[in-house]
Amino acid sequence: MRQADRKIQYMEVPLLDLKAQYQTIKKRVLEVVEEIFENQYFILGPRVEALENKIADYCCVDHAVGVSSGTDALIISLMASGIGSGDRVITTPYTFFATAGAIVRVGATPIFIDIDPDTYNLDPVRLKEAVDKLSNEELKKVKAIIPVHLYGQCVDMDPLLDVAHANEWTIIEDAAQAIGAEYKGHRAGSIGDFGCFSFFPSKNLGAFGDGGMVTAGDAKVYERLKILRGHGSSPKYYHKLVGGNFRLDALQAAIVTVKLDYLDKWTDIRRENAALYRKLFSDAGLMDMIGLPQEKESRHIYNQFVIRVEKNRDKLRSHLSEQGIGTEIYYPVPLHLQECFSKLGYGPGDCPVAETAANQTIALPIFPELTEAQLAYVVDKVGEFYDR
Repeated sequence: MRQADRKIQYMEVPLLDLKAQYQTIKKRVLEVVEEIFENQYFILGPRVEALENKIADYCCVDHAVGVSSGTDALIISLMASGIGSGDRVITTPYTFFATAGAIVRVGATPIFIDIDPDTYNLDPVRLKEAVDKLSNEELKKVKAIIPVHLYGQCVDMDPLLDVAHANEWTIIEDAAQAIGAEYKGHRAGSIGDFGCFSFFPSKNLGAFGDGGMVTAGDAKVYERLKILRGHGSSPKYYHKLVGGNFRLDALQAAIVTVKLDYLDKWTDIRRENAALYRKLFSDAGLMDMIGLPQEKESRHIYNQFVIRVEKNRDKLRSHLSEQGIGTEIYYPVPLHLQECFSKLGYGPGDCPVAETAANQTIALPIFPELTEAQLAYVVDKVGEFYDR
């Protein structure tokens, strides 16, 4: 399709439009919010318990504990695992900062393993290679692996489970972007020892502020998580542990509970939008110019639709912005190259796949309320850039 053939006129296509989503659920949200205002029960309580039960059922696990954010979900999972000063935790360098930040917050040290070039998730092959190079003394310091199910697609978990079980390591799934995603029929958050979820407003299942959830299969771990969530007290004012203020607000729990009823529908539309993107990019003859997301696991929920652009990524992004199209770069600086981790000794070239992804990837709008015309407009404007 050449520029002269195009007839699509200018339109706004934001990266995300939460106002459009709100209009579809406004009545129900206002009802539950009004109920909370009337009963004045704001912290934990029946609304949080109801959401915990629903999330546990949705993720196919026995237990779920509502917490204050996705970041705190990671921190409390590490605390419940007894991980702290002197310990090492294996994770990916290509994710939101909270993953590694949580490790450091409890006093442990992250070990960064490079990513798979197709999924952007932690690479099991590179994990095994790295583990094989560790001395017995170094292996003893490693206590856990935190795989991140990035962009809504699960990590290839079986090889990670093999390594973890062989070394008696804890697996903490960072499923902040992956609620409802599946790996070989298993829901994200049900595969490891812990599953950590975020209800940040931009997530597929978002609150009207911060919120999070931890899933677990073990009853003793579940009880420990609940105690740690409230400053380590059980009963009230009696502290066997030092925990934190990780409590989930009833207001956020009520809103997320309403949204959960719509999540599968929204996920289906995201997947349909991804399929339409593929068709439109193929029909436009753009498959040689960009790399589309690869679906390797059984249910990709498309928290983001991330394309790869080998050259002129930033110029393409500027062009799309000029045409009213919202985009984002997830993530421009891999964690092993962040200034705050410089003392760990990593440098450029240590995780080359993650470094390349940071320079080449760009997220396009994928939210459920997009119209086909908007999706076509995005593809048209990408094609327009390459025509130039």
